[in-house]
Amino acid sequence: MTLHQLTTGRRGRLLTALAACLFAVLGTAPGALADPRPARAADCVSTPAEYRAAWDAREARCVAPTLFGTTHTRGDTTLYPSGFWYAWAGSNTNLERYLQLRARYGDQPPKTGIGVLSFVGYPGLDDWDTPTDLAVYTLPPGVRAQVPAFEAWFRLLDEEFGNTGAYPLAAQRDLVLAYSRLRRGEDVVGAFQDVTGCRRSQLLKGAAPSAAIGCNRSFLDALAAAGPSPYDGASSLDCFAGFQTRYTGPRNAAALRAALYQCQDAGFLNTGVGLGYNTYANPFVCRPAAAQTVRQRYTGREFVLPNASFADLPSHVDIPLDLGTPGRRPFLTKGYC
Repeated sequence: MTLHQLTTGRRGRLLTALAACLFAVLGTAPGALADPRPARAADCVSTPAEYRAAWDAREARCVAPTLFGTTHTRGDTTLYPSGFWYAWAGSNTNLERYLQLRARYGDQPPKTGIGVLSFVGYPGLDDWDTPTDLAVYTLPPGVRAQVPAFEAWFRLLDEEFGNTGAYPLAAQRDLVLAYSRLRRGEDVVGAFQDVTGCRRSQLLKGAAPSAAIGCNRSFLDALAAAGPSPYDGASSLDCFAGFQTRYTGPRNAAALRAALYQCQDAGFLNTGVGLGYNTYANPFVCRPAAAQTVRQRYTGREFVLPNASFADLPSHVDIPLDLGTPGRRPFLTKGYC
């Protein structure tokens, strides 16, 4: 062993010993930052019943990744209205945030209920008055959640229908690039406007897509060809089939965006990357919405999974959300704290 090797070895052992002492004092592992939450999986909520108990007790706890959450209209028997092919779902990280909202604003229930809907990505929350619940559930064996990136949707469509030519690679590329090249201060609503022509200001006021708000011909013709949305009693698969066979315009990014918008509820707030987004104030940033950055208004991780009836899920609970009084939600713009 050379003198350099001997010296290096002693120095390495000394640093290792010092690091071990530091980690013992801080209670953290090498390369990790201290986390105030319990680190052991056994301490995390792992069943829907445990989640409901934590919610009722206003406990902010970690949640196992086997749990998912979906908001739905009270009285529904399926995760999403029955015509939808896939249901949107929040991850365990979202469920943890909902428990934090409940713990923080339990004495102001609308901040919790509306905060959950805002975190999910609901538009039109100033006047939202539909009774809404949060379903927390586990997945049937063999069912896996998928990240709802634009590319993932087109792969699922190819698997379902075969390569119909309805979703050309060039149009897919243009759609993805429109959302991935946002400059500082721009957001996904702006990307939606760039692709479809529909004016951001009107969308945020609740206007439906139309020529009157600037939506381009490809987008509107693709919506018409696809036919009714599953929200209107149709099915996602019939909707996609309608787009594939009846749309005769250019197969461009606007047309593809219309199919996802109409058939699978990928609205103008959808990011296409598996993260939630809203223009309302983030409940966890103590600033007005206008003072929050675009980055701060991204929320949690979202997934899609095959739509299912609650009866077919291994276990689930429904948690009614207290939404307060429509028109009396100043925190959406002024901030939650």
